[in-house]
Amino acid sequence: MSQPAVFIARRVFGDIVDRLRAHFDIRTHEGESPLSQPELIAALQGCAGVFITGSEKIDAVLLDACPQLKAVCTMAVGYNDVDVAACTARGVLVTNAPGVLTETTADFGFALMMATARRITESERFLREGQWKHWGVDMFAGGDVHGATLGVLGMGRIGQAIAKRGHGGFDMRVAYHNRSHLAPDVEAALGATWMTLPDLLRAVDHLVIVTPYSAETHHLIGAEQLKLMKPTAPLTNIARGGIVDDAALAAALAAGTIGPAGLDVFEGEPTVHPALLALRNVVL
Repeated sequence: MSQPAVFIARRVFGDIVDRLRAHFDIRTHEGESPLSQPELIAALQGCAGVFITGSEKIDAVLLDACPQLKAVCTMAVGYNDVDVAACTARGVLVTNAPGVLTETTADFGFALMMATARRITESERFLREGQWKHWGVDMFAGGDVHGATLGVLGMGRIGQAIAKRGHGGFDMRVAYHNRSHLAPDVEAALGATWMTLPDLLRAVDHLVIVTPYSAETHHLIGAEQLKLMKPTAPLTNIARGGIVDDAALAAALAAGTIGPAGLDVFEGEPTVHPALLALRNVVL
């Protein structure tokens, strides 16, 4: 009996492919760039499953063009590029990989927050450009992380891991906003207090965004929300680009109405808003 065909939509680690070959007829796209939707549809003809990396759009158009498809599996935690409702309506299984990058992402998010707060990339650029001539008492001083108030927007696995680092490692006070409150014992362990979003934005010294992307969270942080933040408070986004209005963020950074920003994600990536690229007070 022939094995069901599975298409791997981007180059991935070889050991993953080897494991899958033991059970499936594996077809691969070895390129570094994602396929266009017409290319992906063509590649999926006759395939029962597709393994995606989080950049491929799976919607009703693709599903209707690939009636043999039975499973969509993403190696990412987020799955906002997959129309889950359309998959469910057609009996197509959707899986993701929650938990596998929790600590890794939390490490990176905390590092990005630290780099932003301490203005590390700004000072490095200043040095490399040959502008450093003498020491200044407040030159690239940045702001303290230790003992500050950490705001976490989205208190899932990664948000809790970041809160744990802040509370346990840096004696930070932790405030958070989430659709639901954490259990009291979890809040106590993290030193965390739930706040409304406006109250959170007003209170925190550092804001880290980790909430999932959806229609409800699109531009959750825009011009009006940025106005609520302290003028010294940095913003770090490691969630999804569309959660923050990049144009509004660039305007706030240019005006100096918030602290610097650290961004791992962007609206319309890999394109980055040109106003952000022109700024020095943002880590990209």
